[in-house]
Amino acid sequence: MPTDRPVIAALGLGAMGLPMATHLARTFEVRAFDIASQRAQLAADAGASVAASAQEAATGADVALVAVRNQAQLENLLWGDGGIAGVLPRGAVVLVTSTVGIAAVTAVAERLTEEGLHLVDAPVSGGPVRAGNGTLLVTVGATDEAWALAEPVLTALADPLKRMGSKPGDGQAMKTVNQLLCGVHIAAAGEAMALAGRLGLDKAAVLETLMGGAAASFMLGDRGPRMLQAYDEGGAEVKSRIDIFVKDMGIVNTAARAAGLATPVASAAEQLYLLGLAQGKGAQDDSSIITVVAPEG
Repeated sequence: MPTDRPVIAALGLGAMGLPMATHLARTFEVRAFDIASQRAQLAADAGASVAASAQEAATGADVALVAVRNQAQLENLLWGDGGIAGVLPRGAVVLVTSTVGIAAVTAVAERLTEEGLHLVDAPVSGGPVRAGNGTLLVTVGATDEAWALAEPVLTALADPLKRMGSKPGDGQAMKTVNQLLCGVHIAAAGEAMALAGRLGLDKAAVLETLMGGAAASFMLGDRGPRMLQAYDEGGAEVKSRIDIFVKDMGIVNTAARAAGLATPVASAAEQLYLLGLAQGKGAQDDSSIITVVAPEG
């Protein structure tokens, strides 16, 4: 398989999949597919060719860049009706950019290996803006052969690019640690900003002040302005949904239990996201966690 300009099937054009596909289309031949036609059209506008199905996009592709929500969607894409595993050429790479968990990606990798395909475990972090300019944090678990095949695509997507180990699952393990901190940081920021409101402080001034001191964090700086929108204006632009962190914190705490490790802070944060889901806020931006802490705003 050529590694200088591989043909990429970009499958899943959601909040992260679309900007990754459009960024890659500047350098590689990208065939894009999403069940939402308007998302596919946006990829076409950016220079990707649009396929009528996932199988059409994947037929003959060197790399299938997969951006799905969870293990069930990943397995269905590969082996369900219209699955792509049967149309990828032997030696092709399935590059999983989603956070699906260690056990899930390990099981999928074993099955793909039996079919003559490689899995590169490469969950991404950084948000849609960084996805669109090729500066995502990408943590990778892959065999030497799979790494060599996928490296041109990974290098185009990532800054920084970190190979965490030589097997699928190592990338997910690193992303699990990352998501523990991200989930806790967002929850803590929501509580802090809600407290500022209850204490009668100007929340915008509080946010600016916090970002100038030791309490500053990337998540506070990124989510904080949207928390103010969610709290004061009744809603914020959706960039990362609450139900995504329900999934991710579930993965975190499942992994911790399997490792025999107590994670009480992460467990408490998971309960806060679950409360948001129970309140019908799963599709809202995760900054809306502030309204779970202080429902009336």
